[in-house]
Amino acid sequence: QVQLVESGGGLAQAGGSLRLSCAASGRTFSGYPMGWFRQAPGKEREFVAVITSGGTTYYADDVKGRFTISRDKADITVYLQMNSLKPEDTAVYYCATHYSGSWYSATSYNYWGQGTQVTVSS
Repeated sequence: QVQLVESGGGLAQAGGSLRLSCAASGRTFSGYPMGWFRQAPGKEREFVAVITSGGTTYYADDVKGRFTISRDKADITVYLQMNSLKPEDTAVYYCATHYSGSWYSATSYNYWGQGTQVTVSS
């Protein structure tokens, strides 16, 4: 079973940057697509980005050109580089392991981290 722990969240000003990390323990996530989701107060959990085992990436429309997802060669850590941050990016960010179905649906992911808070001030 894959255990995931997110880190790197915090407070940033609009236009600033943060880099989130998601580290696996118990076993690596080798061979599994890995995604990032976020959930703001009063809103449903929404898709942010995903990277396949082969390195193909997909992004939500509102983060394209600003966020970049990547994974290391050992498949121990997946990253989300967030640039040009906006107050609308404020949310708890989660990493998760995809198992089947749509890239964009949270129900297609089975293992989840505990989340890390990202707050962007105006």
